[in-house]
Amino acid sequence: MSKPAPVFDVAAVRRDFPILEQEINGRAMVYLDSAASSQKPRPVIDTISAFYLTDNANVHRGLYELSRRATERFEAARRTMASFLNAGHEREVVWVRGATEAINLVAATWGAANLKPGDEVILTCLEHHSNIVPWQLVAQRTGAVLRYVDIDDQGRLRLDHLDQLLSARTRLMACGHVSNALGTINPIAEIARRVHAVGALLLVDGAQGAPHVRVDVQALDCDFYAVSGHKMCGPMGIGVLWGRRELLEAMPPYQGGGEMIDQVLPEASTWAAVPHKFEAGTPDVAGAVGMAAAADYLAAIGHEAMAAQEQQLIRHAQRALGNVPGVRVFGPVDPAERIAVFSFELAGVHPHDVATILDAEGIAVRAGHHCAQILMRRLQVPATTRASAYIYNTPDDFDRLAAALEVVRTVFA
Repeated sequence: MSKPAPVFDVAAVRRDFPILEQEINGRAMVYLDSAASSQKPRPVIDTISAFYLTDNANVHRGLYELSRRATERFEAARRTMASFLNAGHEREVVWVRGATEAINLVAATWGAANLKPGDEVILTCLEHHSNIVPWQLVAQRTGAVLRYVDIDDQGRLRLDHLDQLLSARTRLMACGHVSNALGTINPIAEIARRVHAVGALLLVDGAQGAPHVRVDVQALDCDFYAVSGHKMCGPMGIGVLWGRRELLEAMPPYQGGGEMIDQVLPEASTWAAVPHKFEAGTPDVAGAVGMAAAADYLAAIGHEAMAAQEQQLIRHAQRALGNVPGVRVFGPVDPAERIAVFSFELAGVHPHDVATILDAEGIAVRAGHHCAQILMRRLQVPATTRASAYIYNTPDDFDRLAAALEVVRTVFA
């Protein structure tokens, strides 16, 4: 007997997001910019508010009740994120400001300690600038060389090209789980197998992956995984770096200050155990608590239900955009190979003009290079318009988008 399809009630989900109830320019708002930042559900907002109302205090070392409660909530949030990622141990979860800081941490610590002239770091032409610039900086300091994996005509990584680049000189590959510009889902487990075969490490930028697909860092077999809270219904300014414990223990600290030390002597200091070695200064406790609440919220909906809903949304969006003359959508055609992120061009109209007119129609999209200038050059376009959906979007949102694009065509006819 076949297993029943997971149930996803998008109307119930939308009721959790009060911001979606407003009008923009006299029209019901359609929010299609979740790849930049997702909206926040009431449970997350309420959790953050409750922390400030009842438990706010600095964490660790406080011997009074309020500090003990704040510490427990902070460390419980770490355990939640460890479970969300299926980490081997909660000590493998480091609090950071977001995926950008997570990648910078690895580049500046592991990279500085392990890279030397002639070593190679492999990136891809799909990467967000946050997974390019940190490696450029460390390469300039160490003499390492950067290589880039190409894509095919649907924006999928060419694994044959990866095989050509991998060698005894490869020390690390840094690769996005999901492209922020094209929505391409990369085969991380297969990439990890090939990278590890030459003795190199794999860092995954999961800023777009964690919000959309089930993340199991042990099954993916990566070595580092970076997550941003604000793209998965959590607050801005908080994120997680997951790393294999033995790697984190061998890496030097990222920043110096309070909390990350064991002993401070006049001439030198020793470091706290991981993860605290990488968490200098007063942490964003409310942000951590809020990110954990977001992880719990998504887990309660269920990744299977989310994925099934997104696949239906992708198919509807592809039909709706495909019916608009002059629209060219970039990225994989097969819905199973992508998430609901659609970068497109409208013939004869600059993406900024498209986005401006869509805003007048109450539709929020993003236009530009999406922090992916290398990809834009590969696609031979200066910029695109990007419509990115999440759990609260409906097929009607893409019908509204298609109708508004017809308005754009009329304006520029």
